[in-house]
Amino acid sequence: MDDPARPDPREGRAHDTGVLLAPVTRMDADDLVACNLASRDFHAPWVAPFTDHDGFAEWFHQVVTGSNVALVARRDDMAGAQGVVGVLTLSQVVHGTFCSAYLGYYAMKAQARRGLMTQALRMTVRHAFDMMGLHRLEANIQPANLPSLALVRRVGFRCEGFSPRYLFIDGAWRDHERWAILSDDPAGRAA
Repeated sequence: MDDPARPDPREGRAHDTGVLLAPVTRMDADDLVACNLASRDFHAPWVAPFTDHDGFAEWFHQVVTGSNVALVARRDDMAGAQGVVGVLTLSQVVHGTFCSAYLGYYAMKAQARRGLMTQALRMTVRHAFDMMGLHRLEANIQPANLPSLALVRRVGFRCEGFSPRYLFIDGAWRDHERWAILSDDPAGRAA
């Protein structure tokens, strides 16, 4: 391929300066469990990903069935768990007249605040638009999750509204802001 930052449809992988993005496989279990355990305090109270192999197996089954895509972002210069940047998911992927998906993601503490998750999110947006043919990605974020709001802003998402008591997280219904990016927006094309 001419552009190394564009996903290679034959491999299902994308590479950008410093970051490799690939579909999650069962072989990622050890690294993701270790990273999620090490990042538990970093993730709270926004997400509570699996922290054991049974949890990975249940999550993996959910993200590889139906219309879901799960990607792992890794530093291209580090092997193993130390190099995991984050996990990104596209769920409830709908084609036809809607061409949309919900975006979820979380970063790992060891690689935070280096710009790597921004790269990974841009790569995921390009994958969704260029390889999957989607028109819209939507991310729902709790208003107090300032790092996550800053991340989607950097990539070009726009706030479209507020959804009270949108998701049940950590024992309560939580308000969320609804952010989206479109493939034909300048930000969507530039991602």
